[in-house]
Amino acid sequence: MEKKDKGIVYLVGAGPGDIGLLTVKGLKCLRKADVVIYDFHLNAQILNYIRHDAEFIYAGKRGGHHTMTQDEINAAILQKAREGKIVCRLKGGDPFIFGRGGEEAQVLAQADILFEVVPGVSSSVAAPAYAGIPLTHRLYSSSFAVIPGYEDTTKEESAIDWAKLATGVGTLVFLMAVKNIDTLTAKLIEHGRRPDTPVAVIRWGTRSDQQTLVSSLEKIAAEVRENEIKPPAVMVIGDVVNLRSELAWYEKKPMFGQRVLVTREHSEGFDILEDLGAEVLLFPTVEIAPPQTWDDLDRSIDAIQTYDWLIFTSANSVRYFFRRLIEKERDIRDLGGIKICAIGSKTAGEIQQRGIRVDLVPEEFNAEGLIDLFIREVGQQKNGAPAGQLFQGMRFLLPRAGKARELFPEKVRELGGVIDLPTAYQAIKPEFHGKRLRRFLEEGRVTVATFTSAATFTNFREILGDGADELLRKVAIAVIGPVTEKAVVRAGLRVDIMPEEATVEAMVSSIRAWALKQA
Repeated sequence: MEKKDKGIVYLVGAGPGDIGLLTVKGLKCLRKADVVIYDFHLNAQILNYIRHDAEFIYAGKRGGHHTMTQDEINAAILQKAREGKIVCRLKGGDPFIFGRGGEEAQVLAQADILFEVVPGVSSSVAAPAYAGIPLTHRLYSSSFAVIPGYEDTTKEESAIDWAKLATGVGTLVFLMAVKNIDTLTAKLIEHGRRPDTPVAVIRWGTRSDQQTLVSSLEKIAAEVRENEIKPPAVMVIGDVVNLRSELAWYEKKPMFGQRVLVTREHSEGFDILEDLGAEVLLFPTVEIAPPQTWDDLDRSIDAIQTYDWLIFTSANSVRYFFRRLIEKERDIRDLGGIKICAIGSKTAGEIQQRGIRVDLVPEEFNAEGLIDLFIREVGQQKNGAPAGQLFQGMRFLLPRAGKARELFPEKVRELGGVIDLPTAYQAIKPEFHGKRLRRFLEEGRVTVATFTSAATFTNFREILGDGADELLRKVAIAVIGPVTEKAVVRAGLRVDIMPEEATVEAMVSSIRAWALKQA
């Protein structure tokens, strides 16, 4: 087999935890990969950027407990590459810093398989930075060393020259040091490091549950046990640790420690919470897809000039309607003379981007608000018309999701109007299992669960299965509006956050206000 006929392997560093620290090149490699082989110590949200049709292989590597041995990982990488696939070997931190990426690269080179290395941000520099600790500083340290903290302490001869390390380097950074912290600190003191040297241990650095413990070299081991600090953690030793009192920034963010669960298809609009220090966990419980058939919408588009009003209830309905309009070799000129109504400012904005003016936007972004608006609007034009004939002779087109409320259509018919309801898109339940999310909820690592529709809530309960309601009772529940609130209340749960205006932007503002009160 010629080399050009083989696949290619990208050894990608996923960074230390904060998803924003994934490199642009790393993201590009993820998005084009046919196969992704990934470890435990990386932000699972990164996996959301992988193609839905890509193959996922979990390699494990969690605190000495490996789902696959290194030989098995090497074999899997080689097999997939030899099948001509684009393989992304996704590793936490940087692949060439205690990540065995060098060994994997050697295996590929010896097999004559193309590979590239995409460096990642290592926790050795990122965790201290997020804790407000610079590894070097003109007044305190001009050198640093990164050392593995997991060396077998029963070995007769150590690979580390403790005498030189203890006094020859300004700042010491130990990775994976919690298990052997007693031995490590004792060795450093034994070989000349001051017992009162400042030390910081940073657990889950760069994540919303980052925990930083500051002590001295002689006391840190006992305090780690006392505070029940568990792996993964980075230990920083040196006078630069004293700068934390002045430079700490991440843990001071107003929403630090909050983990917000987003159950819609994307996290657009929730970004501001990340800027405030929260971590946004994307777990979509709905997936927007084309309808099973375009027949109903096609018939409505063919008869578009017969309608008086075209009503859009969501940005998705706008996107799919105009997608089909163009596919049928029509354009916005065919909408001449038809009035446009949009529920919500986001929906209106989606329409306006296409150069179309919106005639009506109800104050309440729901069916009730739409009914009131049309009764007032049409009532002014047909002053004195009998109640049952208010919409007489009027035709409405409402392209919408496959499942939707019938309140507005029923009212239109009750008032004498004609309304067509073609399916423009459908919200389906994705094929997910909620094992990881369930663990996060059980461990109290989610603080707010958000639901932007009754469907996102219903699907969430179905995906998690038994015990979903009990898990939700442990978190604050945020809903976008009254319809979603009713679905939550019917399940016997309490809604903690609901904006006055049913938009994502208003919902995010309400979550922010709630979090600041909790702080």
